[in-house]
Amino acid sequence: MADLSQITSCDLSGLAVAPGDIHAAAKVIHGAVVETPCSYSRTLSSICGCDIWLKFENLQFTSSFKERGALNRLTALTSEERARGVIAMSAGNHAQGVAYHAKRLGIPATIVMPVGTPMVKVENTRHHGAEVVVTGATLEEAAAFARSHGEARGMIFVHPYDDPLVIAGQGTVGLEMLKAVPELDTLVVPIGGGGLISGTAIAAKSIKPSVRILGVEAWLYPSMYNAIHDGNLPARGDTLAEGIAVKSPGKITTEIIRRLVDDIALVNEAELERAVATLISIEKTVVEGAGAAGLAALMSDSSRFAGLKVGLVLSGGNIDTRLIASVLTRELAREGRLTQLSLDIPDRPGQLAAVAALLAEAGANIIEVSHQRTFSDLPAKATLLQLVIETRDAAHLDEVMAKLSASGLSARCT
Repeated sequence: MADLSQITSCDLSGLAVAPGDIHAAAKVIHGAVVETPCSYSRTLSSICGCDIWLKFENLQFTSSFKERGALNRLTALTSEERARGVIAMSAGNHAQGVAYHAKRLGIPATIVMPVGTPMVKVENTRHHGAEVVVTGATLEEAAAFARSHGEARGMIFVHPYDDPLVIAGQGTVGLEMLKAVPELDTLVVPIGGGGLISGTAIAAKSIKPSVRILGVEAWLYPSMYNAIHDGNLPARGDTLAEGIAVKSPGKITTEIIRRLVDDIALVNEAELERAVATLISIEKTVVEGAGAAGLAALMSDSSRFAGLKVGLVLSGGNIDTRLIASVLTRELAREGRLTQLSLDIPDRPGQLAAVAALLAEAGANIIEVSHQRTFSDLPAKATLLQLVIETRDAAHLDEVMAKLSASGLSARCT
């Protein structure tokens, strides 16, 4: 990595958004949007081998940074435009930001959300007073419907990322981070359409040209990575980070990112799940998949950040509680703390008790028990015993498996 201290200037000329636009946005949103904490994490810093500060945008009223850009854009509307109403497409967070602040400002709002948007985001958007239309398999299809629907009714289209006023509003995140922690030398920011990282990069590099900006996308949706690197990686599938599941990045944002962002990392689903679970476990804070993308990048390649002072943007916290439960359970399984075992045992009295006694001796806790006599290829006098057990960690699980084997039981993890 280059010596960042030697960089003394950064060319910000000719971009669609200027540093002054972001400072103006900060004045517009002041008092109506939370200036969220940017706090040092001692434990995560120890785990990753660098100094980590977390920008808690999940603590906004709508649990996302999207309020910033939405409010800056809505405030700029004329009285005539406000009367016509606004329409937006969104996978959830932009929807809530537009709906909430439109209601505050007395502006009618319609939000188009793609099929598959988490129900918590749909319901929260309705709760903020917007009319919600759920249509389109992708964000791009929802956008096409929103544009045609809005044009037919004379509504103002509020783009979630490819709008200078929206980008300027999102850039206030960067202003606040370097105001709170001037010594930051690296900012790690999720990328969907690119509004957040574009605004943050302009703001940060106008204050501290040497700061390094790293974007993070999900492997399943590497659209900006493709645009910057002339790649053709496929964008498809269901990702935990639906908030950054964008197939077509913005034109304005792509140009800014090409100029100012140093690199883009890609993270897989297991890494995103691990990061969500880690933030809940260590920081006691709930983030959605997109909000955990920055930490996922650090944890998957910590040597890249060794010794640096890193700011992570926890961009949002709108995640379904059922999905949180699934993520946490799956992480316990990866850590060897929750395991499903299958054992072939004789079908006679006392066998289950014997297995339970062995597991108790080994210090394992039985969570679930299932006997399968019919749907197996075992002899009629045998049964398939399936257990879900809880152990301290992977090493403890190995001890349990060894004890079962030493007792003559054939156990396998399934």
